[in-house]
Formats: sequence, C-alpha cells, structure tokens
Amino acid sequence: MNNRKIIKGYKTLISPRFNVDSSIDKFKDGIIYTLYSDRFNSLKIGFAENEKVLEKKLSSEELILLDIKKGYKKDLYLLITTLKELGIKYSDNFYFKYSRSLMRHLSTLGWPVGSSLYKQRKIKKELICA
Repeated sequence: MNNRKIIKGYKTLISPRFNVDSSIDKFKDGIIYTLYSDRFNSLKIGFAENEKVLEKKLSSEELILLDIKKGYKKDLYLLITTLKELGIKYSDNFYFKYSRSLMRHLSTLGWPVGSSLYKQRKIKKELICA
C-alpha cells in the first residue's frame, strides 16, 4: 500500500500588499478617479477623500481629469488586484501605460474613464419575428 499524505492548503487571492481585512479605512467613502498624462501617455487611477484633495492633486501635477464617481477606497484595491491578475503592469503610484485594452478593462469593471479617450462600442441586436 502507498502511504500518501493529503496536504490541505489555501491560496490567497489578494496579495499581501493589499491586505483588505486589516484596516477599516479601506471602507471609507470618497471619490474614485481617472487622470491622464498627455506628456507620458499614461493613466493614473486613484482615490481621494473629498474634492479638495482631488483638486490639490490636479494642481500639483500636469494631469487631465477624465472622470470621477463616488466610491470606496476598497474599490481601488479590488481594481488593482484584478488588473494585476489580468497581467496589466503599473508603477507604485498606480500609473498605467495607456492602451485601448486597459481602457476597455477599466470600463468593463465599472471604473470611471469618461468618454474623451474611450468610446464604448454599442452592440445592437435585432429580433426577427417570423
């Protein structure tokens, strides 16, 4: 007879860098946003506690505001984790190289991207009744 041991283990879906359970601060509501840098052809996604904080970020950097919406800080961490699993690379400050596929992923995931750089395809279906 074979003596085989069964080892049970669990894999984590969230990387240790984004430990969602450790802080209640991640459930704080505020503004989620997308900014565009024409100079570097890149996107910056982020979270701001209020409009004043977002205005300060816009005035300190040469970025164009694409879109904003109300959301939670955890939305940012979930988006980053999902994009990482999709193989999309980013820098430490959540800067992404602009691409149409990134814009499509952001739009599909419900992230505010605006309509200036990304035009969503509308699929129309017709029903033919016989």
